[in-house]
Amino acid sequence: MTINELQDEVIEEFQDFDDWMDKYQLLIDLGTELAPLDERQKTDDNLIDGCQSRVWLHAELDSDGLMQLHADSDALIVKGIIALLVKVLGGHKPDEVLAAQLYFIEEIGLKEHLSPTRSNGLLAMVRKIHAYALAMSRKTQA
Repeated sequence: MTINELQDEVIEEFQDFDDWMDKYQLLIDLGTELAPLDERQKTDDNLIDGCQSRVWLHAELDSDGLMQLHADSDALIVKGIIALLVKVLGGHKPDEVLAAQLYFIEEIGLKEHLSPTRSNGLLAMVRKIHAYALAMSRKTQA
């Protein structure tokens, strides 16, 4: 699936709920479904600066040149947010990740329903994924 198809799938999933308490529960559920991050990857290098909660993100290129994202957080809703980003952006080429317009964040109303600190954390997560993608893109072009 393309990044946009995955974004559309997320939008559709969130449209099933009218109440934001239900949407928060969906985020929590997504976070609990996230594959556990290896404790060895919970390093300061993988810790995302700018998040109030602790969020770790590890990225690697697989043999097909696709970014594999692995993440964890010590906060339930934040773990759900990073799980959404992993779901939408993981498994794609770095250049695809860099070119992606993440419209699903606005479409599901996430940005307007997050506290300012969580909104800043979300931006920090996206920036970290982009930094990984940029580094990997340069590596594959070298």
